[in-house]
Amino acid sequence: MNTAGSDGGRAHGEILALLHAAADREASDVHLVAGHPVTYRVHGRLEPVGSALGPDELRGMVESIVPERIRGRLGERKNFDFSVSLEHMGKPCRFRANVYLAQAQWCASLRHVPNDIPSFEWMDFPKALAQRLISHTNGLVIITGVTGSGKSTTLAALINLLNEQGGYRIITVEEPIEYVHDRISSTVITQREVGRDVDSFFDGLKYGLRQDPDVLLIGEIRDRDTAQMALSAAETGHLILTTLHTKDAKGAVTRFVDLFPHEAQDDVRTQLSLSLRSVVSQHLLPPAGGSGKRALSIEILHVNNPVRVGIKFGKIDSIESAIQTGKRDGMMTLDEDLQRLVTAGKITPETARRFAKDPDGILDRT
Repeated sequence: MNTAGSDGGRAHGEILALLHAAADREASDVHLVAGHPVTYRVHGRLEPVGSALGPDELRGMVESIVPERIRGRLGERKNFDFSVSLEHMGKPCRFRANVYLAQAQWCASLRHVPNDIPSFEWMDFPKALAQRLISHTNGLVIITGVTGSGKSTTLAALINLLNEQGGYRIITVEEPIEYVHDRISSTVITQREVGRDVDSFFDGLKYGLRQDPDVLLIGEIRDRDTAQMALSAAETGHLILTTLHTKDAKGAVTRFVDLFPHEAQDDVRTQLSLSLRSVVSQHLLPPAGGSGKRALSIEILHVNNPVRVGIKFGKIDSIESAIQTGKRDGMMTLDEDLQRLVTAGKITPETARRFAKDPDGILDRT
């Protein structure tokens, strides 16, 4: 599987040049797919560059960046996650890489990870909400959204806030590690990478509970065992921060429960109703001017008594109603936040209506 000699060196140089170009363009992602040109995502828009990549050329690039521990296993598995580091303009530059097979050909998607954790102000994420999310002494906090909606960045900012406040034992389990947190004397933080430091999210959580944690960040809950362990950890006095892939807050509840077999779901709903603290659903939307940083829109669910009852008895529609009537408890619907962004001129009414649950309720900015 190795790409050796001058061919390997040339392939490595080519992909490094592409990553340098991505950093120069302020691209969030780089897509390498056989039969397509190199494609950058810049502020949400895809920008192809150059001619189509051949499968052999692309395979050489992929093999040149995969870690040694993975390279010999390319024939065994169909997907790999790892990180790529280089120096750009005198500073470290990191990418989260996913290498995968498509039509029997290797492809790669690489996401640029900024060196500095963005501030809540830059993200337009309410600081008061962030403070509330980390103020829980125990329970489960879920950040949800589609791929590329900024979930990992929000989690990193929350961990950074805890780190800066001090006095916490924090463990993160990530695939791969994206943001590297500073070492602060009053906080003990360890970051473990799935595939390198630990075999799975489940193992990271299982063994993390033996490492005296106050807070555990689990990059994503993907399976029943990890979900059950997260519930148990939340019940026994730990704050668990994690992500799920859903399009709205109530969807996080159904997605979590659906990880379990039908006969266990009533018990899981009861556990979740007692352990879940908050869900924040995120969307990154095209800006009104057509260029520049994408706008963050969020939906906020905090678990109060009506939400708790809705979770316990599987009444998902009542959870939606509780969000709509829960402003006093700090909740906010997606449509309310979309309207805020329209009024502020950050997104167009057309964009808001495209993402709104009730498009007719979105008013043009006056």
